[in-house]
Amino acid sequence: MAEQGPRGHGSRSLGGVELPEETVDEQGNVGHRHHEMSDAWLVGRASELVAVAQSSHLAAQLDAASEIDRILAEAQGRGEPRIVAQLLRAAAVVRLVTPGLVDMSDPQLDEMLTHCRRHGLIVLEADARALRGRRFLLGNAEDKALTEIAAALAMMLDERPETDPVFDKRTWDQLLATTLQDIALVLTQLGVYEMADDVLARGHNPLWESGQPHQIYVHLVNRTRLRIGWGLRLERVNHHEQAHEQFAFAAGLAEAAEVPFRQSLHPGRRDLPAAEQVPILGAAQALTNPSEDHLDRLWSLRGLSMYARELIIVAIALARCLVEANRLDDALKVLGDTRTQMEHDTSEPSLVLSLEREYAHLCGPHTTSALQAYNAALEAELWAMRESRVATLTTRREHERLTRAHGAIAQQALQDPLTGLPNRRALDDKMSELIAGQVDPFSIALVDLDGFKGVNDRHSHAEGDDVLRVIASTLRQALRGDDMVARYGGDEFVVLLPGAPLHAAEAALGRAVDAVAGLPMDLSRGVTLSVGVISLRPRESANQALSRADSAMYVAKRRGGCQVAAVAGESSAEA
Repeated sequence: MAEQGPRGHGSRSLGGVELPEETVDEQGNVGHRHHEMSDAWLVGRASELVAVAQSSHLAAQLDAASEIDRILAEAQGRGEPRIVAQLLRAAAVVRLVTPGLVDMSDPQLDEMLTHCRRHGLIVLEADARALRGRRFLLGNAEDKALTEIAAALAMMLDERPETDPVFDKRTWDQLLATTLQDIALVLTQLGVYEMADDVLARGHNPLWESGQPHQIYVHLVNRTRLRIGWGLRLERVNHHEQAHEQFAFAAGLAEAAEVPFRQSLHPGRRDLPAAEQVPILGAAQALTNPSEDHLDRLWSLRGLSMYARELIIVAIALARCLVEANRLDDALKVLGDTRTQMEHDTSEPSLVLSLEREYAHLCGPHTTSALQAYNAALEAELWAMRESRVATLTTRREHERLTRAHGAIAQQALQDPLTGLPNRRALDDKMSELIAGQVDPFSIALVDLDGFKGVNDRHSHAEGDDVLRVIASTLRQALRGDDMVARYGGDEFVVLLPGAPLHAAEAALGRAVDAVAGLPMDLSRGVTLSVGVISLRPRESANQALSRADSAMYVAKRRGGCQVAAVAGESSAEA
């Protein structure tokens, strides 16, 4: 994509989120007061930085990586799991597209995967697997990439994740489309075009219903790139008519990308067509009907190409147009130079083969017959390899599906079906484990809902169930990832806070009380929390500790509820 700097600074809007003016410090550095911004603004700004990194020069990419790290740190300090997961993804993608930073994506992708598993974020977990597959291809580890993509396919196509009620429909649709797109990108790199096309097609409806212009533009660029690669693959096995159909399809997609491009986050010029600034789109038009009319544009796009896929596709399109202009030597030089550039690149194995085929095809009659014989044998072997990739993906996907299904059955035995929290059995197991491990300090809280009986009496049990789900989710999100929130029974919950001294546990639970009290009335129905928290004593049993926490909870109740009572020994202190 175009190697230009990011757009000028100033107030702008991104998906309905207003992006305010940047601040400038005394040294002239541009920045944002991230701590003053909403969660939605942080995610919107991260999307903008990803777009800049994908389409800009190295200096702008490094600036984007630096700012996105600050945004991620701010989100991690706030602790909302879904926001953190989205920003971990953004930080990893910026590194995957920035020369010199690719290796630094590894810890963030690992953290994203662990984080999403811990919080049950299936779609974002699948996206982490897809991005890890992309990373493995960059490191010439195709077998590992296949494993990651098989897992992502199992999660998205076989498991069919249920809608996360915390996300609005628009955000949920965008996450689905983005994850499917990341999976399809790796399948395209592997040359498994039919499967990649099917995956991209599944993301079409959610994207067109809820996607922003930039996401639609990126989707169209990726579909164009897929169709070009597919056409080049068909040419290698002498299916020229079908290949031309793919090129024509790609040209149509490139034309369709013009409108969303003008409203996208791409840091290019809005007074020029996308086909003059985005290498894949310009090459698509040239491949459909190669002629010298495309030469000026393709020479320019060659200089703007940043990624292997762009360099190869533009080189092939340019070479064909040069041949049409009777400039064979120039065509060979373009292809030869590109071959040299690709010597150590492992990210596009299928396109590299098409580049080699193009170069051999133009080398002249004295080599053509021998090369054609070799090429036929090679393509037969490569087709077998492609079939092997498909078989490997299918086998590993089925293995992942069965593994996850078995894990889900085991999890159901330890999960409260209404709230999704650990149940009493899971709580007993965890308490026994922590007490046996002599974790110190270790705080334990019992949480009771104030006014919950009235919800069932005034409304319905179904309404009461909705309130329980909302409060369970709010309580879980207000605490640390290492803390355990379990449903104890009825309208009671138990919170285990390993490693937290009593004063820290009291403060954390106070924030949870405030979070529930601050819920909109139509969600909470006025229900609040009374919390009793204690610190485990030496040689104290689980039942004894829970009994003390229950007594502390009644202290909070007697004081009027909607508060925390922390009890050390026989004394108590109000939060």
